[in-house]
Formats: sequence, structure tokens, C-alpha cells
Amino acid sequence: MPGAAFLQQAQSQVELSLQQAIGHCQVSPRLAEAMAYSCLGGGKRIRAALVYGGAHACQISSQQVDKVAAAVEALHAYSLIHDDLPAMDDDALRRGKATSHIAFDEATAILAGDALQSLAFELLASCNNDVVSPEQALQMVRVLGQAAGAQGMVAGQMLDMAAEQKNISLPQLELLHAHKTGALISASVQLGALASPRVDAAQLGALQTYGQAIGLAFQIQDDILDIESDTGTLGKSQGADVTRGKSTYPALLGMSAAKHLAQDLLTQALQSIEVFGDHAQYLAYLAQLIVTRKS
Repeated sequence: MPGAAFLQQAQSQVELSLQQAIGHCQVSPRLAEAMAYSCLGGGKRIRAALVYGGAHACQISSQQVDKVAAAVEALHAYSLIHDDLPAMDDDALRRGKATSHIAFDEATAILAGDALQSLAFELLASCNNDVVSPEQALQMVRVLGQAAGAQGMVAGQMLDMAAEQKNISLPQLELLHAHKTGALISASVQLGALASPRVDAAQLGALQTYGQAIGLAFQIQDDILDIESDTGTLGKSQGADVTRGKSTYPALLGMSAAKHLAQDLLTQALQSIEVFGDHAQYLAYLAQLIVTRKS
């Protein structure tokens, strides 16, 4: 299957899994509506595709990790809802439409984010089947929890807010984005592999190296697009980083050097997954997509 077809299939599968999961959350229809608004029908689904790509590298069928992919996307959606709040980044546009707190209200947005975060771990905890054992599911919960919390995304967001309107060094910027952006990206590819009962420490190490490299490359490309793209293409406010006084890779390194670094990270990522041979084809496709995307 060509890479583009793989990505389209990943998007369709995770969308269906998310629809089913949110469809069970009907105690409060307004809450379910807000969850669906921010989680369904939009986004590139790169993180879900990385779950499927990691599973493919370890020779696990995509159907075996549908809940894992849905868990990652639910957690990602929660993080976007909270990041967009007035107390955080105060964004009005996400994925080409009004952010959750504007479409609904701040309290509903916060609760929708909370519910999606909880849903992510519920999905992981219930994904054991003929392939995924309870022990593997527990390990997945640990990996996602670490990527999401005070050792991952939440820490990254705190570092990001603390760095606004300040000049920070390149190592500080890398630390910030290794947590805010890179942690969930790296976890996604490892979660797909953890569905395999045969995955070993060397393979997980290779996938971690891959994930860290593409996670940083993803953020560099984001910084580049914030300058070179436009709001309509991005689906969010272009130039927002500059407006908020955020440090970016083009600002610290210059545009040419930032693009060169993204290419170096792509090379590093591709080299790290050579151990999987042809089974890494989709991970290779996703790595290349990350550094060439326009939105």
C-alpha cells in the first residue's frame, strides 16, 4: 500500500474508533457535543498514523491498535483544547474553525478536554485482546501517562508559557519542545510497537530515537510554516508565535539553518528504523511527510 493510502486508511480507522468511543459518552449531550467538536472531523491524524506505523514495523495488524490510535488522538485533542484557552495561548482558530471555548464556553471546553483525557486512558486500559495482553495494556498506560503529564506535554506547556517574551537558548528551546510536542509523538510510535508481544528493547530504543527526531522536526516545520504559510492553509492563526513573543527555531538559527536542521533530523529518523527493513516503510513515509507538509 502506498504511503498516502496508508495515511488515508489510518485517518478513516481512527475517526471511526473515536466516533464509537465518544458515542458512548451521552450522560451530558452538551459535553459529548463539545468532545466531538474538537476531536472529530479534522486534523492530520499524524499521531494515530504513527501508532499504526509502529505496529506495522512490528508486524501487528492495524485493527489490533485501533483503540490505541484513538487514545492518542483523544489525548492530543484534550491538549489542544486546553492550550487554546485564554489562560494559555488564547487562540480563536483551530483546524479552520472556532476553538472550543469560543464555540461553546470556557467551562465546557475545560470539561471536554478533561473528558477526552480520561477517555484516552479508558481506551488503553480496555484494548487487551488476543494480541495485546493486560500487561502490555498496562505498559501502554504508563507510556502515555508519562508523555502526557509532568514529564511530558504538561511540563512542555509550562516551559512554553514561562519562555514567552524572553530570549532563551537553543538547548532550552529543544527541552521545551521535546516535552510539549515531541513527547506524545515519540510515545505514539512506541505505543504501536508495544502491541506486539515480540518487540524487544533494541527495537523500542530505535523507535524512541525515531520519535524524538521526528518530534523535533515536526516543531521546526511548525515554526517555519508559522512564518511562510498563511492562516487559511494552516487552519490556525498564522504569525501567532511572533505575536506572543515565542522563541522559534527560525528566530534562533535563521530560516536556512532551521530547514537544514529539519533535514538532518529526518536523516537521523530514517537511519534509526533501518533495523525494521521494509516493515518501516510507513514510518519512513510519515517522517518525510512531517518535514515537507504545508499545514
